Amino acid sequence: FNVGGLTIRAPCAAVGHGGHYHSQSPEAFFAHVPGIKVVVPRSPIQAKGLLLAAIRDPNPTLFFEPKMLYRSAAEQVPTEDYVLPLSKAEIVRPGKDVTVVGYGAQIYALENAIQMIERDMPGVTCELIDLRTILPYDADTVAESVAKTGRLVVAHEAPRTQGFAAELAAEIQERCFLRLESPIERVCGLFVPHPLVFERFYMPCAVRSYEAIRRSLEY
Repeated sequence: FNVGGLTIRAPCAAVGHGGHYHSQSPEAFFAHVPGIKVVVPRSPIQAKGLLLAAIRDPNPTLFFEPKMLYRSAAEQVPTEDYVLPLSKAEIVRPGKDVTVVGYGAQIYALENAIQMIERDMPGVTCELIDLRTILPYDADTVAESVAKTGRLVVAHEAPRTQGFAAELAAEIQERCFLRLESPIERVCGLFVPHPLVFERFYMPCAVRSYEAIRRSLEY
């Protein structure tokens, strides 16, 4: 749908003290709408390249910016013009034993979980994939990885029920059923209004991600 390159920037996700007014992750709502694009960057360098690509894309694009990164992410962003491809996932960390998929600020929790797994299970390596674009998403890159590893863990801050992880899990199950060595794991926010003082219990933190990766490996 050519709407003249309309791009809408919007903050999303938890910030540490937002409660149910400011901490939602609504990407799955919009991923159900044919014709739009939904992007969630993980870092400043990614944000600039993906935002410029979104602005130059003729399709309407929702560009969700995890609020936690406004305060915690720091990088030397190139001053020159550059774009990063939409609808193309990035393999952040190659591995051979389990595929771990996320997007936005969740990537950092997954990196910490992977470090703990590889410390506690010598010889195991985890392939970490940042989807970057939620719609249309890059199922091919994820499927190729799962065909190699035989295992998949998907994580996001949004609630588990009807979350985007369910869509990805269904797609990969259809494509890679005969190669799966364990059930697909989802690590997500709880299906409750986003709490304030109990936010740390709601979040799919590195520990919960670690437990899911370990369950998948030990199945």
